[in-house]
Amino acid sequence: MFQHLTRAVSLSFLLVSLASAQTPLPQFRVPGQAETTSQIEAILRRHHSPRTRCTLWDGWIPMSTLWPAVGEDPSAAAMRDFYRDVYLHRQIDPRGYVVMDQHRGHAHPGGWPFPLWEQAGGAGWHFTVKGDPYRQMMNMQPTHVKQLVVEGASDLLQDESFGLRLKTTAEQTSLTLPVRAFDSFVAPFIVIEWSSDLLPGDATLSWRKVGDEGFDPACSIPVAKDSGVGGQYGAGLKLSVVPVHEHPMWNGQIEQLRLHWTNAKSQVITIRNVHTATDSRHPITNALFVRGSTDYFLWTHDVPFLKQNIQRMRTAIEYSLAEFRVREEGAMLISWPGHDGRAGFVHDAQGNKRLLHGHGVGNNYWDLLPFGHYDCYASILEYDALQAMAGIEAAIAAHPEWEVAPPTIDQTTLDSIAQDLKQRAGRRFWDEEKQRFVACIDADGKSHDYGFTFLNLEAIYYGFATPTQAEQIMAWIDGRREVAGDTSTGADIYRWRFAPRATTRRNTEWYAWVWHNPDQIAWGGQVQDGGAVLGFSYHDLMARLEINGPDDAAKRLKAIAQWYAEVEAAGGYRSYYAQPGRGSLQGGGTPGGLGVDHEFMESVLVPQVMLYGFLGFQPTAAGFTLEPKLPTDWPSIEITRVAWADHVFDVKVSNQSIRLAFRKVGKVPLRVNLPEGQWRVEEGAGDVIDGTLAITDFAESKAIRLVRIP
Repeated sequence: MFQHLTRAVSLSFLLVSLASAQTPLPQFRVPGQAETTSQIEAILRRHHSPRTRCTLWDGWIPMSTLWPAVGEDPSAAAMRDFYRDVYLHRQIDPRGYVVMDQHRGHAHPGGWPFPLWEQAGGAGWHFTVKGDPYRQMMNMQPTHVKQLVVEGASDLLQDESFGLRLKTTAEQTSLTLPVRAFDSFVAPFIVIEWSSDLLPGDATLSWRKVGDEGFDPACSIPVAKDSGVGGQYGAGLKLSVVPVHEHPMWNGQIEQLRLHWTNAKSQVITIRNVHTATDSRHPITNALFVRGSTDYFLWTHDVPFLKQNIQRMRTAIEYSLAEFRVREEGAMLISWPGHDGRAGFVHDAQGNKRLLHGHGVGNNYWDLLPFGHYDCYASILEYDALQAMAGIEAAIAAHPEWEVAPPTIDQTTLDSIAQDLKQRAGRRFWDEEKQRFVACIDADGKSHDYGFTFLNLEAIYYGFATPTQAEQIMAWIDGRREVAGDTSTGADIYRWRFAPRATTRRNTEWYAWVWHNPDQIAWGGQVQDGGAVLGFSYHDLMARLEINGPDDAAKRLKAIAQWYAEVEAAGGYRSYYAQPGRGSLQGGGTPGGLGVDHEFMESVLVPQVMLYGFLGFQPTAAGFTLEPKLPTDWPSIEITRVAWADHVFDVKVSNQSIRLAFRKVGKVPLRVNLPEGQWRVEEGAGDVIDGTLAITDFAESKAIRLVRIP
């Protein structure tokens, strides 16, 4: 339940439509398939312009929104301007971790908003709760100023909006917080939000353990004035995130905290809160930032952006390689506190449940599941990011006129690391008996598998799975191959019609401690336990194209279109699923097993199969590649309003011809890597050399048609 509430609070307001249903959008034209394409266009209309600054969606939303040219004067500028700003200003902490950039919670401010310290059994002192998204959920009450011990300050005031305010009166000031015992394991970080920029230097945090008579000088750690993560509630407030878990004396039961700092002069200091924090960082943010930044550049050809952002992208890759020992382990090894892959609860011999606070912290979008330690999902995304970065470095090397500084890790090395990761991790996480990938291998050496369809389909999509592995995965998800112990097999895997179940085996034991009663929700009543998410049907469709072929993918697309037509006829998602027996929707504050609207912004992925899949369109640093995959009964496919760099055009492809019709002609030269075979220009200007159409003069024609040479 907590996941539902948190995601609704944080994301529902982000789903902003740039255009109404009447605003011109791209169309998908396939002769004889209007019944299907009209519904896929309708899905695009409903979901086409989600905006979020949160890193978690970097691999899905930019690729879906940077290309559609919308409006009477077709342009992709609105979404491009948005993501340009996002990637140039996304925070990267001093160590190189790319922050989540999600709404503030009571966990690590650079990570996911929860698990909250309240759930972990930690401690917090909030001197104001105004504007805090969890004030009602946690029934928060401000810590009163009278409970504090303050030395070297006067005029202690408690401001309803800003929190504790005090005036320093001496060279040294200390703030001793009220006694509140907690286990050090559930509190790897201490977060302080205050006007620390007024201080001349770093402060110090001290702690007293249960049983200690006083504060031992050995139990203290420097506090950086600003950790470079998180946002602000008020002007001038900064976040200090103190990694107390790195200190050898941070162990056992902590009873009291004290904050100490020096003053260059008398000044007013504001402190909003001090609280413990779980390590809610996700190890995939760096990879996703690289993927999103790459997608932005490939679609826009924005060289000034690349020059501004390239070192940040390189830092992100270098951090993930070192922090997670990718080269040494041949996988992503997550050693952060609580990211051990273990469940957050166990049952004793009598069957009684015991919570293991602090264990099983989430690592990705599937935030209730304790992916961690040797993490398959993180390894897949790291593999993709390494390939994306290698492609960017290759483009930079080929274009010295861009004047981009040379890399510390070149393309060849990045490619080598990626292939080593694929081979070693591909073996490590592959279950030979079940013939599918497991989620992770925990710190006890135990692998975890509940039939994660999303994990396995993305392994195919990103090219992480070998052809043999991919075939076995599709045979299982198709229902042609049953796995012993699975709850859902055969046709039931597609019980929800629009996508396969997220998992095919009932899971009542492997979750973070915050979700410790999964048995109280029916199978399929939770998104992460037999439910389904609409957006990830995209990976299913793309995997089918790759492994089963275009006819099979078209059949699945038709089934999705038929489902959506029924949804529309019923008055939309909420009306359709109000009928008993159809499943329950999650989103907008309601729990359920199906994710299609509200915070499920990735629903915009589904129509992308028309562009990236059937048309086979992939942007490059110089233009794009076409590798169409047309079903038997699709004579051609045309997609309108595609924006690449400063051009807007319609693309129509059949087995015998290709046509580009420009709605807007730009100035950037365009190179189109053509499908296999021999091609010649029949209409318009352009030269075909070694399978590539080169266009430099757009003045002669706004339409270019190529035909295949027999």
